[in-house]
Amino acid sequence: MSLIMNSKSFMIGDRQIGEGHSPYIIAELSGNHNGNLTRALKIIDAAADAGADAIKLQTYTPDTMTINCNASDFVVKEGLWKGRTLYELYEEAHTPWEWHEKLFAHARSLGLEVFSTPFDNSSVDFLENIGVSTYKIASFELTDHALLRKVAQTGKPVIMSTGMASKSEISESVQVIRDAGCQHLCLLYCVSGYPTPIHDANLLTMQLLEREFGVVCGFSDHTPGTAVSVAAVALGARIVEKHFTLDRSEGGPDAAFSLEPSELTSLVRDCRAAWEALGRPDFHRKNSEETNVVFRRSVYAVKDIDEGEFFTADNIRVIRPGYGMAPKYLESIIGRVASKSISRGTPIEPYLLD
Repeated sequence: MSLIMNSKSFMIGDRQIGEGHSPYIIAELSGNHNGNLTRALKIIDAAADAGADAIKLQTYTPDTMTINCNASDFVVKEGLWKGRTLYELYEEAHTPWEWHEKLFAHARSLGLEVFSTPFDNSSVDFLENIGVSTYKIASFELTDHALLRKVAQTGKPVIMSTGMASKSEISESVQVIRDAGCQHLCLLYCVSGYPTPIHDANLLTMQLLEREFGVVCGFSDHTPGTAVSVAAVALGARIVEKHFTLDRSEGGPDAAFSLEPSELTSLVRDCRAAWEALGRPDFHRKNSEETNVVFRRSVYAVKDIDEGEFFTADNIRVIRPGYGMAPKYLESIIGRVASKSISRGTPIEPYLLD
């Protein structure tokens, strides 16, 4: 079966995603609730206020992700979480499953789409039971083919991040998802650095993904600020995903690479402006230009010219405004004879040439 899916758009909820539609902005809740349900609900409120299209959760427990073990393999060696065991990190960051229905209901009441990233079969079953519309596959799970099959077999749209993945790994995963029945796949170009330095963003790879696999593509952004997301939209990102928190200074496992509310508002506004600015490739004159055409240059009499007098470089010039003949005609006019008397400041038009 071909890897090329040739799906230029699909639906998430009642929103069309893909070519010809404004970028879909996903606010990633992740572990930024800091273990507090009220805070999680406030983050959803803030995402809605900022104009995001969706809020995304992560569905796991520390025991579905790893084992409680202090051996070296299970201790983070570098980065934001250096020195912590995987188990204690996931214990802090996970979203309790008993919160999910309340978070889903609250998001929907605000007009936000809500979905989640499952990390094992049990989390897929759980999400199916609460009626999730869409699935997100995390970069780190891209190579878990059994999980990919389980998700694809639900028939729901799948959004898959591609951080750290080689082209062959992406190809294998796309094939698995396609073979398992998924008809609507979006690949999110992603760099799994937390945070990602801007010089590592390498956004042109996103366009390569779209060409290679024929799917809707977007960008999962871990860079600081909003500029790289806006650039991604200008390069064709159909979806932008960004981690979101209320206040980075309050901490949390993902706070350092998350946006605050005013920043998410800017991201939503600027991504949609970037998309609107793309337009379509043609050379038609825009409505906003019409009134300025008169300020082009054209040929004018710069001295009084008598009937029968020759036009010369001394009595006509190319100047603004643009009511006369176009500048390209100047050389052919010089040496011709005036058909009538012409006052200084008169645009030269064909009827004045003898």
